[in-house]
Amino acid sequence: MVGNLSKFTTEGKTITSTSAGASADVIYTVPNNYSAIVRFLHLSNGTANNKKAYVQFYHQDDDTYHYIANGLAMDANSVFDLTNGNYFNLHAGDKIVAYIETGMTLDVMISVEEYYDPARI
Repeated sequence: MVGNLSKFTTEGKTITSTSAGASADVIYTVPNNYSAIVRFLHLSNGTANNKKAYVQFYHQDDDTYHYIANGLAMDANSVFDLTNGNYFNLHAGDKIVAYIETGMTLDVMISVEEYYDPARI
């Protein structure tokens, strides 16, 4: 019997989309047969102006998008940690997506702990 092994994954993305939902930039998607714990979700505004960032969670089970950050006002050249030492769970097919206010340069980094979960397709 295989134990409950986990693996760690980190993804980074420069966000260019200015639209929500399916049009937003995908930062991370949980692979088939896995569940994941989001351990770190970091935003970095590289713009010399104050701008707004948007981060959504796509829930595969009911095909809906939910806001994690809805119009987060970020100062020029600032950073923000959305998990702030906490975490949240995702399942196979769930996604984290982001989009920006026009004229923003936003980098997003996510670190997750993935668990093999054969009950999830």
